[in-house]
Amino acid sequence: MASFHGGLVCLLVLGFCMVHPTSATVYTVGDTSGWSLGVDYGTWASAKNFVVGDKLAFNYAGGHTVDEVSASDYKACSAGSSITSDSSGSTTITLKTAGTHYFICSSMGHCDGGMKLSVTVAAAGGSSTSPSSGGGSSTTPTSPASDTPSVTGTTPTTKLPAGSSNSGSFLSPKFYAILVGLLVLAVGY
Repeated sequence: MASFHGGLVCLLVLGFCMVHPTSATVYTVGDTSGWSLGVDYGTWASAKNFVVGDKLAFNYAGGHTVDEVSASDYKACSAGSSITSDSSGSTTITLKTAGTHYFICSSMGHCDGGMKLSVTVAAAGGSSTSPSSGGGSSTTPTSPASDTPSVTGTTPTTKLPAGSSNSGSFLSPKFYAILVGLLVLAVGY
């Protein structure tokens, strides 16, 4: 009986050691340049692998906006049918669906001047695809209780491991192999 309890303790310790927490990556759009004119957002996005659960933090001065738009509005630099819009100076969007997401600044001439961002988002746990500057569209609400993006007054700067998501915790297949092995040993004693 004592060896069974010892095996159970070992099992619990191994179980806790094998749980791998994952968290979303918060990307500050444009890095230190932020959301402004004169930044090549296509190049910025091409170096990133976005997955469902990641967040885009837009930091910008007055006179700018962050509008999530459809693919056709992105190409036309039109915010007339924006899915979401914010001009607070600090906007955080959680990428909740896989697919391509489009963002523009709706201030006169800014989108045409390069203030537009297209990101391709892979499913959490799946392989990431590179961001593109065109393609299909989907929207991304950020508030867990509604379909509107969350807007925060803080400047997120957290950079977590690339390809991570906020999908919670998971147990590796090794955990289950060890679990079965320990159960076999415990039953044998």
